[in-house]
Amino acid sequence: MGLLTGKKVLIVGVASKLSIASGIAEACFREGAEIALTYQNDKLKSRVESFGEKWNASLILPLDVSSDTQIESVFDSIKAEWGAIDIVIHSVGYAPASELDGDYVNATTREGFQIAHDISAYSFVALAKYARPLMQGRNACLLTLTYLGAQRTLPNYNVMGLAKASLEANVRYMANSLGTDGIRVNAISAGPIRTLAASGIKSFRKMLAENEKQTPLRRNVTIEEVGNAAAFLCSDLASGISGEILFVDGGFNTTAMRPLED
Repeated sequence: MGLLTGKKVLIVGVASKLSIASGIAEACFREGAEIALTYQNDKLKSRVESFGEKWNASLILPLDVSSDTQIESVFDSIKAEWGAIDIVIHSVGYAPASELDGDYVNATTREGFQIAHDISAYSFVALAKYARPLMQGRNACLLTLTYLGAQRTLPNYNVMGLAKASLEANVRYMANSLGTDGIRVNAISAGPIRTLAASGIKSFRKMLAENEKQTPLRRNVTIEEVGNAAAFLCSDLASGISGEILFVDGGFNTTAMRPLED
C-alpha cells in the first residue's frame, strides 16, 4: 500500500515531462493516488491527455487560473465525479518575459506586477475557495511550489520574486484559515530545475551551474526528488505539518558562500 492510497488529487500545472508538476504526479501515482489533471489551453490539451493515460487520470479538465468561472467548473466536475477531494497541487507561476530581464526597477511595470501576482499567488487561494467544501473533514491538504527568490534577490528573477513572496505569505494565511476544517497548507521551495517556466528567465543555465557549485550536495535537484517530498507532505505521515515552506534544494538556501577554489 502506498502513502497516498485512497487519496484523490488534483494537479494543476503539468505542462511537459520536465515540469515539477510531472514529477509530483508521477510520485502521487506511484504512491496510489487517484489523479485529476488540468490543461491551460487547447495547445497543451493533447500533451496533458497523454500524461493522463500514463497516470490513469480520472479527469482531465481545462483551466485558466485567471478565470474564477473555470476554477468553479473544475471543482463542479470533481464533485460530480468523486464527491470530494483530498489534495490540490498548485504548480503555477507566470510573469511576462520582459519583466524577467535586467534591472528590477527598470524592468517592472504595473501591468506585469499585477499579472505575476494574480497568476502566481492569488490563483492558489482562488483554488482553495472552491476546493474547501470538498476537502472538509478529510485530513486534506493543499501544496504549492515556491523558490528562494521569494526571500533573497536573484539575477533576473525580478517581479517573480515578489510574487513568490506573496505566495509564501499566502501559505501561512491559508493554513491558519483552513486549519479549523482540518485542511493543511504547505509549500515546497525547490532548487532551480530546467523547466519550461524556468526557460523564460534570462541566463538560467548559468544560474544552474552556479547553483551546483554552491549547493552542499554539489548538484542540482530533480523533479523526482521534489515529487517524493510532495508525496510525503500530502500524506498522512505529514499530518502535523501546516504553514511550512520545505526546501528541496540540496541545501543551497543554507549557504552564504560557495567553497573557495585554490
